[in-house]
Amino acid sequence: MKLLVTGGAGFIGTNFIRHMMSSHPDCEVINLDVLTYAGNLNNLKGIEKNPHYTFIRGDICNQDIINAILDKHKVDAIVHFAAESHVDRSIANASAFVKTNVLGTHTLLECARTHAIPKFFHISTDEVYGSTMKGSFKETDILAPSSPYSASKAGSDLLAHSYFTTYNLPVIITRCTNNFGPFQFPEKLIPLFVTNLLEGRKVPVYGTGKNVRDWIHVDDHCRAVEFLLERGNPGETYNIGGENEKTNLEITRKILDLLSRDDSMIEYVTDRPGHDFRYSLDCSKIHTMGWKPQYSFDEALKETITWYTRNEWWWRPLKK
Repeated sequence: MKLLVTGGAGFIGTNFIRHMMSSHPDCEVINLDVLTYAGNLNNLKGIEKNPHYTFIRGDICNQDIINAILDKHKVDAIVHFAAESHVDRSIANASAFVKTNVLGTHTLLECARTHAIPKFFHISTDEVYGSTMKGSFKETDILAPSSPYSASKAGSDLLAHSYFTTYNLPVIITRCTNNFGPFQFPEKLIPLFVTNLLEGRKVPVYGTGKNVRDWIHVDDHCRAVEFLLERGNPGETYNIGGENEKTNLEITRKILDLLSRDDSMIEYVTDRPGHDFRYSLDCSKIHTMGWKPQYSFDEALKETITWYTRNEWWWRPLKK
């Protein structure tokens, strides 16, 4: 199997490449990443020496680069992780999100179409559905994004699906809940809070901290994408979740407890504009196919905290 992975120097892309090259030693991976602030080649230390791995620095908006890669490499699938993904940054300036998430996805789709790529995996987010006070979103529910980030991802989802409907490009869309684990840039909640506490700094909790998210360890997400590479059907969308709905305050207190800190380290800050209250996915579709998450939340959180504790060399330069 030969894969073109976009955004492979980012958090989820990194873990996916590591997983695939570990579980499939013959798998060949071309990693295309523009190396924005969130792309880090230190994530792939050791992998770069593997003869089945190739790194290319480039922008997914650059059609010439994509075409050159696809002309040279006969890939079996494009797995498209590359995205601007931090909601706060999208609120401050949405331009990069529209450019990368919408226009970049369009460039990839068009190149995949002209090269007749056998599979195109578009990795999306539960945030495209918007917020719900009760129940869980199914893949067929209407998209109602709230932030510029989630709106740009919803736009790219619709584009991807249109290429299946119009051009019969074999597109599969996945929508996953909040990921956590090794190599996550320390602007996201769990790595930010863990590294702040390791530095003796307080953790900033938005509003009352009662907003609810479902959490999944990144390895489980990677296994789900691997599973769908083999069993997913073109034109379908699949929700992927960890079945771990928790408030931000619950997460915060679990981290505090595991690092032997107390509530005095919490700093409540002004809530984010348009902050969605609750995300929740119905994942019965992929469950009936035979995939379920393997990690328990508490086990995964403990392992994640241990990783950040032991790898200060990785995150300290990023926080500076």
